Amino acid sequence: MKTTPIQKLMTRNLVKLNLQDSLTKAESLFKSNNIRHLPVVSGNKIVGMLSYTDLLRISFADSANDDGDTIETTVYDMFTLEQVMSKQIYFVKASDSIEDAAEIFINQNFHALPVVENDKLVGIVTTTDMIRYYNTKCK
Repeated sequence: MKTTPIQKLMTRNLVKLNLQDSLTKAESLFKSNNIRHLPVVSGNKIVGMLSYTDLLRISFADSANDDGDTIETTVYDMFTLEQVMSKQIYFVKASDSIEDAAEIFINQNFHALPVVENDKLVGIVTTTDMIRYYNTKCK
């Protein structure tokens, strides 16, 4: 069975955060780029992942507006990016198969994985990327 490498569907044009960035910047990047996951780097090395859900988790339940998509940003001053991001990082290589990534998504309940080559962040693959890829193959 021929497997497809992650590099065929990963996002290469990365939007990422530096470890020193603020949570306000993170929210801005999520919204302006219409994304839900941001790799966090120190130099070129990945040190964490932040999801939009992570930001929602630290906000107060009554601080979201009726559409549930706006966060009261004053809570951001109470936390650093490092405190909120996920530090338990699983990653894949560009040459790994999409089945390898799917296995991690299923077993670890993640929705995004950084793609790393020679200890350098080179991309990101998400469950949406996989669904889009399979949807295209099925047509």
